[in-house]
Amino acid sequence: MSLTKSLKPGGKFGLSSQEVRDPIGLAVAALSRVAQSDLIDRLGLRKQSEQAVFTVTRSGFKAATSAGRTFKKAGRSGKPGVRVPAAAPQGVFDLTPTEDEQMLVDLVSEFADEVVRPAASDADEACAAPDDLLRASLEIGLPILGVPESLGGISEERSAMAGTLVAEALARGDMGLAVATLAPGSVATAIGLWGTDAQQQTYLPAFTGGPGHDTVPAAALALNEPAVLFDALAPSTIAERAGDGFVLNGVKSLVVRGAEAELFVIGASLDDQPVLFLVEAGTDGMAVEGDPAMGIRAASLTRLTLDNVAVPGDAVLGATDGTTYVECVRLARLAWCALAVGTGQAVLDYVTPYVKEREAFGEPIAHRQSVAFMVANIAIELQSMRLLTYKAAARAAAGKDFTREVALARKLCADKGMQIGLDGVQLLGGHGFVKEHPVERWYRDLRAVGVMEGSVLV
Repeated sequence: MSLTKSLKPGGKFGLSSQEVRDPIGLAVAALSRVAQSDLIDRLGLRKQSEQAVFTVTRSGFKAATSAGRTFKKAGRSGKPGVRVPAAAPQGVFDLTPTEDEQMLVDLVSEFADEVVRPAASDADEACAAPDDLLRASLEIGLPILGVPESLGGISEERSAMAGTLVAEALARGDMGLAVATLAPGSVATAIGLWGTDAQQQTYLPAFTGGPGHDTVPAAALALNEPAVLFDALAPSTIAERAGDGFVLNGVKSLVVRGAEAELFVIGASLDDQPVLFLVEAGTDGMAVEGDPAMGIRAASLTRLTLDNVAVPGDAVLGATDGTTYVECVRLARLAWCALAVGTGQAVLDYVTPYVKEREAFGEPIAHRQSVAFMVANIAIELQSMRLLTYKAAARAAAGKDFTREVALARKLCADKGMQIGLDGVQLLGGHGFVKEHPVERWYRDLRAVGVMEGSVLV
């Protein structure tokens, strides 16, 4: 993807006043405005806004989901939804981000460094993201990165590569907050990828600021289940046909911001095939309770119980033969790979100066081969994780089959990501065990990569 057509000299980041309409370009434009404004200062994110911890502790609440808004149903036109085309082939095999893509990385990294990371520790402790930070993520256009331009979004082509770069950059600030901010956009992207015309007209205006919508709804992609040896491609949640609609029964776990979500994309088995369903909060039979985990605590994880939840026939998102669901799982795994790369980079950036400054027996511990080799190994594994993830993202954006690539990337990111977190703690010694340093949080977060399914996608 190129910004050449819309980048001109002038302005802080060399952007013209002309509106940029490709995914990376508009994100850059939005972030430029944020960087040049006093938004970060106004947010006051150097200390966490007060959060009620009871909203995410398991014993603190258990309540029916509440509908925060009414989505105006569009008529059943029977037409397929708008689909963005695949990215144009480049003709060369080069996974290095372009100059424009690197600009996007730099700008999102600035947001992550100045806004996300200062709020991370308190957000982890409170198990909740600050409201001001969530609003800031909306201002920079995260929810509409994967929504087609014709529907009010900023995507002219498949945004898997742009989404991967954004997820990686945000995770350098904090994985939990990255997941919390990316969750609504993941649902919007899913509707943009697979929704019918009626579904897109019903739900996407809420994400893009269409008529009557001045805020973006919290939304959640619910695929995980609290089952031993859970298989993401064979959900235990059951959907049964009932008249013109369906009835859902089951339990979903690790649902991001489920207590405040207004719209869910839920995975369930229908006629022995995994299928996605759009379910609005407040539907009878839905209950949510806190489900805090070891890591990504800032994402306000919850458990969603479905007890004879009735949904209409047009609630199905995409195909019913399992193909849409499988693609959703793969795009979600790609997103988690990007999050692992970003958090792994944060570990490397932190431990490298630490081992050079920390002294033992009269010299920096970096002078010891065991320490130097461990840091070098983190860098080597991190680069391999990044290259595999980028390759899978590039194939997804081009509309090619990326089954093998995302499987390899997820295996490597799950295994090596956890090892990088462990080595980061080990390199800090006793300091790695205490919350004064962020590596213990990154270690906990990186362990999520191997077990989380869904929640976010690119």
